[in-house]
Amino acid sequence: MTSPQSACGITALARGLHKMNAVHPARLAPHLIETVPVVSVVVPLHDEALNIAPLATRILDILDGQAFELILVDDGSRDATRAEILGLARQDRRIRVLVHDRAAGQSAAVHSGARAARGRIVVTLDGDGQNPPVNIPALIAPLMAPRRDPALALVAGQRVGRRDTMGRRLASRFANGLRGWLLGDRTRDTGCGLKAFDRAAYLALPYFNHQHRFLPALFLRDGWQVAHVEVTHAPRLAGRSKYTNLGRALVGITDLAGVAWLIRRRKRETPREITPEAGA
Repeated sequence: MTSPQSACGITALARGLHKMNAVHPARLAPHLIETVPVVSVVVPLHDEALNIAPLATRILDILDGQAFELILVDDGSRDATRAEILGLARQDRRIRVLVHDRAAGQSAAVHSGARAARGRIVVTLDGDGQNPPVNIPALIAPLMAPRRDPALALVAGQRVGRRDTMGRRLASRFANGLRGWLLGDRTRDTGCGLKAFDRAAYLALPYFNHQHRFLPALFLRDGWQVAHVEVTHAPRLAGRSKYTNLGRALVGITDLAGVAWLIRRRKRETPREITPEAGA
Protein backbone atom coordinates (compact mmCIF):
# COMPACT_ATOMS: atom_id res chain seq x y z
CA MET A 1 0.00 0.00 0.00
CA THR A 2 1.32 3.47 -0.88
CA SER A 3 1.85 5.83 2.04
CA PRO A 4 0.51 9.43 1.94
CA GLN A 5 4.10 10.69 1.83
CA SER A 6 4.92 8.45 -1.16
CA ALA A 7 1.76 9.50 -2.94
CA CYS A 8 2.71 13.17 -2.50
CA GLY A 9 6.19 12.46 -3.87
CA ILE A 10 4.82 10.67 -6.92
CA THR A 11 2.39 13.51 -7.62
CA ALA A 12 5.20 16.06 -7.39
CA LEU A 13 7.35 14.02 -9.76
CA ALA A 14 4.56 13.80 -12.32
CA ARG A 15 4.02 17.56 -12.16
CA GLY A 16 7.75 18.17 -12.62
CA LEU A 17 7.95 15.90 -15.66
CA HIS A 18 4.93 17.59 -17.18
CA LYS A 19 6.44 21.06 -16.84
CA MET A 20 9.90 19.99 -17.98
CA ASN A 21 8.67 18.44 -21.22
CA ALA A 22 5.92 20.97 -21.96
CA VAL A 23 3.56 18.14 -22.81
CA HIS A 24 0.65 19.33 -24.93
CA PRO A 25 -2.12 18.45 -25.56
CA ALA A 26 -1.74 15.09 -23.85
CA ARG A 27 -1.56 14.72 -20.05
CA LEU A 28 0.53 12.14 -18.30
CA ALA A 29 -1.37 9.06 -17.22
CA PRO A 30 -0.54 7.95 -13.63
CA HIS A 31 1.41 4.85 -14.70
CA LEU A 32 3.75 6.84 -16.97
CA ILE A 33 5.83 8.16 -14.09
CA GLU A 34 7.24 4.72 -13.26
CA THR A 35 10.08 4.86 -15.79
CA VAL A 36 11.16 7.86 -17.82
CA PRO A 37 11.83 6.60 -21.37
CA VAL A 38 14.91 7.40 -23.39
CA VAL A 39 13.20 6.65 -26.71
CA SER A 40 9.70 7.64 -27.79
CA VAL A 41 8.34 5.89 -30.88
CA VAL A 42 5.68 7.99 -32.62
CA VAL A 43 3.34 6.39 -35.16
CA PRO A 44 0.90 8.66 -37.07
CA LEU A 45 -2.30 6.87 -38.02
CA HIS A 46 -5.20 7.65 -40.33
CA ASP A 47 -7.65 4.84 -41.05
CA GLU A 48 -5.16 2.08 -40.18
CA ALA A 49 -7.41 -0.13 -38.02
CA LEU A 50 -6.30 -3.31 -39.79
CA ASN A 51 -2.58 -2.50 -39.61
CA ILE A 52 -1.88 -1.10 -36.18
CA ALA A 53 -2.14 -4.21 -33.98
CA PRO A 54 0.53 -6.27 -35.78
CA LEU A 55 2.72 -3.17 -36.19
CA ALA A 56 2.50 -2.20 -32.51
CA THR A 57 3.20 -5.78 -31.41
CA ARG A 58 6.34 -5.84 -33.53
CA ILE A 59 7.56 -2.51 -32.14
CA LEU A 60 7.05 -3.69 -28.57
CA ASP A 61 8.94 -6.91 -29.28
CA ILE A 62 11.86 -5.15 -30.99
CA LEU A 63 12.38 -2.65 -28.14
CA ASP A 64 11.53 -4.95 -25.25
CA GLY A 65 13.97 -4.42 -22.38
CA GLN A 66 14.72 -0.79 -23.27
CA ALA A 67 13.34 2.36 -21.65
CA PHE A 68 10.85 3.42 -24.29
CA GLU A 69 7.26 4.44 -24.91
CA LEU A 70 5.04 3.95 -27.95
CA ILE A 71 2.86 6.93 -28.86
CA LEU A 72 0.04 6.16 -31.29
CA VAL A 73 -1.49 9.27 -32.85
CA ASP A 74 -4.94 8.89 -34.39
CA ASP A 75 -5.19 11.67 -36.96
CA GLY A 76 -8.96 11.96 -37.34
CA SER A 77 -9.55 8.38 -38.49
CA ARG A 78 -13.00 7.44 -39.74
CA ASP A 79 -12.63 3.71 -39.21
CA ALA A 80 -12.00 1.73 -36.00
CA THR A 81 -8.42 2.94 -35.53
CA ARG A 82 -9.17 4.77 -32.27
CA ALA A 83 -10.91 1.78 -30.73
CA GLU A 84 -8.02 -0.46 -31.79
CA ILE A 85 -5.29 1.68 -30.25
CA LEU A 86 -7.24 2.21 -27.04
CA GLY A 87 -7.55 -1.55 -26.76
CA LEU A 88 -3.79 -1.91 -27.25
CA ALA A 89 -3.10 0.73 -24.60
CA ARG A 90 -5.24 -1.16 -22.09
CA GLN A 91 -3.10 -4.25 -22.65
CA ASP A 92 0.33 -2.58 -22.46
CA ARG A 93 1.29 0.29 -20.17
CA ARG A 94 4.07 1.42 -22.52
CA ILE A 95 1.50 2.57 -25.08
CA ARG A 96 0.07 6.09 -25.05
CA VAL A 97 -2.76 7.34 -27.25
CA LEU A 98 -3.13 10.82 -28.74
CA VAL A 99 -6.04 11.85 -30.95
CA HIS A 100 -6.82 14.59 -33.43
CA ASP A 101 -10.56 15.00 -33.69
CA ARG A 102 -10.09 16.13 -37.29
CA ALA A 103 -7.51 14.93 -39.79
CA ALA A 104 -4.59 17.36 -39.84
CA GLY A 105 -2.00 15.38 -41.81
CA GLN A 106 1.06 13.27 -41.12
CA SER A 107 3.31 16.16 -40.15
CA ALA A 108 0.79 17.40 -37.60
CA ALA A 109 0.48 13.92 -36.10
CA VAL A 110 4.27 13.54 -35.84
CA HIS A 111 4.56 17.01 -34.30
CA SER A 112 1.86 16.28 -31.71
CA GLY A 113 3.56 13.01 -30.83
CA ALA A 114 6.96 14.64 -30.46
CA ARG A 115 5.58 17.38 -28.23
CA ALA A 116 3.97 14.82 -25.97
CA ALA A 117 7.02 12.54 -25.97
CA ARG A 118 9.10 12.13 -22.84
CA GLY A 119 12.09 10.50 -24.51
CA ARG A 120 15.19 12.44 -25.56
CA ILE A 121 15.15 10.53 -28.85
CA VAL A 122 12.03 10.33 -31.04
CA VAL A 123 11.59 7.62 -33.67
CA THR A 124 8.93 7.88 -36.36
CA LEU A 125 7.55 5.31 -38.76
CA ASP A 126 4.44 5.06 -40.91
CA GLY A 127 1.37 3.27 -39.61
CA ASP A 128 0.72 1.13 -42.70
CA GLY A 129 3.36 -1.49 -41.98
CA GLN A 130 5.66 -0.50 -44.86
CA ASN A 131 8.40 0.62 -42.44
CA PRO A 132 9.53 -2.59 -40.68
CA PRO A 133 10.24 -1.92 -36.98
CA VAL A 134 13.29 -4.20 -37.19
CA ASN A 135 15.13 -1.10 -38.50
CA ILE A 136 14.60 0.92 -35.31
CA PRO A 137 17.77 -0.23 -33.45
CA ALA A 138 19.96 0.84 -36.38
CA LEU A 139 18.31 4.28 -36.41
CA ILE A 140 18.71 5.03 -32.72
CA ALA A 141 22.22 3.56 -32.35
CA PRO A 142 24.10 6.65 -33.67
CA LEU A 143 22.11 8.95 -31.35
CA MET A 144 22.73 6.73 -28.31
CA ALA A 145 26.43 6.07 -28.92
CA PRO A 146 28.58 7.15 -25.92
CA ARG A 147 30.93 9.16 -28.13
CA ARG A 148 28.43 10.47 -30.63
CA ASP A 149 29.01 13.85 -32.19
CA PRO A 150 26.86 16.31 -30.18
CA ALA A 151 25.99 18.03 -33.46
CA LEU A 152 24.24 14.90 -34.77
CA ALA A 153 20.49 15.40 -34.44
CA LEU A 154 18.83 13.35 -37.21
CA VAL A 155 19.30 9.81 -38.50
CA ALA A 156 17.22 9.39 -41.65
CA GLY A 157 16.25 6.04 -43.10
CA GLN A 158 16.76 5.50 -46.84
CA ARG A 159 14.77 2.67 -48.35
CA VAL A 160 16.34 -0.12 -50.34
CA GLY A 161 14.30 -2.67 -52.29
CA ARG A 162 11.17 -0.52 -52.25
CA ARG A 163 7.90 -2.42 -52.46
CA ASP A 164 5.94 0.26 -54.30
CA THR A 165 4.55 0.47 -57.83
CA MET A 166 6.87 1.50 -60.64
CA GLY A 167 4.95 4.76 -61.05
CA ARG A 168 5.42 5.70 -57.41
CA ARG A 169 9.12 4.83 -57.48
CA LEU A 170 9.72 6.93 -60.59
CA ALA A 171 7.77 9.88 -59.17
CA SER A 172 9.70 9.62 -55.91
CA ARG A 173 13.04 9.49 -57.72
CA PHE A 174 12.20 12.63 -59.69
CA ALA A 175 10.93 14.50 -56.62
CA ASN A 176 13.96 13.55 -54.54
CA GLY A 177 16.33 14.60 -57.32
CA LEU A 178 14.64 17.98 -57.72
CA ARG A 179 14.52 18.57 -53.98
CA GLY A 180 18.16 17.61 -53.52
CA TRP A 181 19.23 19.94 -56.33
CA LEU A 182 17.35 22.93 -54.89
CA LEU A 183 17.91 22.35 -51.18
CA GLY A 184 21.24 20.52 -51.09
CA ASP A 185 20.07 18.23 -48.29
CA ARG A 186 22.27 15.31 -49.43
CA THR A 187 19.39 12.87 -48.89
CA ARG A 188 18.11 10.61 -51.65
CA ASP A 189 14.90 9.50 -49.89
CA THR A 190 13.25 12.07 -47.61
CA GLY A 191 9.87 10.36 -48.05
CA CYS A 192 10.90 7.44 -45.85
CA GLY A 193 8.92 7.51 -42.62
CA LEU A 194 11.69 5.81 -40.61
CA LYS A 195 13.62 8.55 -38.83
CA ALA A 196 15.19 9.11 -35.42
CA PHE A 197 15.96 12.56 -34.10
CA ASP A 198 16.78 14.63 -31.06
CA ARG A 199 13.45 15.80 -29.67
CA ALA A 200 14.61 19.27 -28.57
CA ALA A 201 16.29 19.99 -31.91
CA TYR A 202 13.19 18.87 -33.81
CA LEU A 203 10.81 21.03 -31.79
CA ALA A 204 12.99 24.08 -32.51
CA LEU A 205 12.48 23.65 -36.28
CA PRO A 206 9.92 25.83 -38.11
CA TYR A 207 6.71 23.82 -38.32
CA PHE A 208 4.42 23.70 -41.36
CA ASN A 209 2.15 21.17 -43.01
CA HIS A 210 4.13 18.48 -44.90
CA GLN A 211 7.20 19.37 -42.81
CA HIS A 212 8.10 15.68 -42.41
CA ARG A 213 9.22 15.51 -46.06
CA PHE A 214 11.90 18.16 -45.51
CA LEU A 215 13.43 17.23 -42.18
CA PRO A 216 17.03 16.69 -43.45
CA ALA A 217 17.08 20.14 -45.06
CA LEU A 218 15.55 21.77 -41.98
CA PHE A 219 17.99 20.14 -39.55
CA LEU A 220 20.92 21.16 -41.77
CA ARG A 221 19.52 24.68 -41.93
CA ASP A 222 19.72 24.93 -38.15
CA GLY A 223 23.33 23.79 -38.13
CA TRP A 224 22.81 20.14 -37.14
CA GLN A 225 24.40 17.09 -38.70
CA VAL A 226 22.35 14.43 -40.47
CA ALA A 227 23.28 10.76 -40.81
CA HIS A 228 21.70 8.16 -43.10
CA VAL A 229 20.93 4.50 -42.56
CA GLU A 230 19.70 2.08 -45.21
CA VAL A 231 16.41 0.48 -44.16
CA THR A 232 14.16 -2.22 -45.52
CA HIS A 233 10.73 -1.71 -47.01
CA ALA A 234 7.63 -3.90 -46.99
CA PRO A 235 4.28 -4.07 -48.77
CA ARG A 236 1.36 -2.34 -47.09
CA LEU A 237 -0.27 -4.75 -44.64
CA ALA A 238 -3.85 -3.76 -45.51
CA GLY A 239 -5.84 -0.90 -47.02
CA ARG A 240 -4.78 1.66 -49.61
CA SER A 241 -2.31 4.53 -49.64
CA LYS A 242 -3.62 7.97 -48.66
CA TYR A 243 -1.37 9.70 -51.21
CA THR A 244 -1.32 9.99 -55.00
CA ASN A 245 1.51 11.13 -57.24
CA LEU A 246 -0.51 14.12 -58.42
CA GLY A 247 -1.46 15.12 -54.89
CA ARG A 248 2.13 14.99 -53.71
CA ALA A 249 3.30 17.03 -56.70
CA LEU A 250 0.74 19.80 -56.21
CA VAL A 251 1.61 20.42 -52.56
CA GLY A 252 5.28 19.63 -53.09
CA ILE A 253 5.91 22.57 -55.42
CA THR A 254 4.71 25.12 -52.87
CA ASP A 255 6.50 23.40 -50.00
CA LEU A 256 9.75 23.18 -51.93
CA ALA A 257 9.69 26.90 -52.66
CA GLY A 258 8.91 27.66 -49.03
CA VAL A 259 11.75 25.55 -47.66
CA ALA A 260 14.18 27.03 -50.17
CA TRP A 261 13.17 30.48 -48.89
CA LEU A 262 13.66 29.39 -45.26
CA ILE A 263 17.16 28.15 -46.07
CA ARG A 264 18.12 31.38 -47.84
CA ARG A 265 16.84 33.45 -44.90
CA ARG A 266 18.48 31.36 -42.18
CA LYS A 267 20.63 32.91 -39.48
CA ARG A 268 24.20 32.67 -40.74
CA GLU A 269 26.22 33.86 -37.75
CA THR A 270 26.88 31.80 -34.62
CA PRO A 271 27.78 33.75 -31.47
CA ARG A 272 30.74 32.91 -29.26
CA GLU A 273 30.86 33.86 -25.63
CA ILE A 274 33.91 35.72 -24.29
CA THR A 275 34.83 36.73 -20.77
CA PRO A 276 36.02 40.20 -19.67
CA GLU A 277 39.42 38.66 -18.95
CA ALA A 278 39.79 37.31 -22.48
CA GLY A 279 39.21 40.66 -24.11
CA ALA A 280 37.80 41.13 -27.60
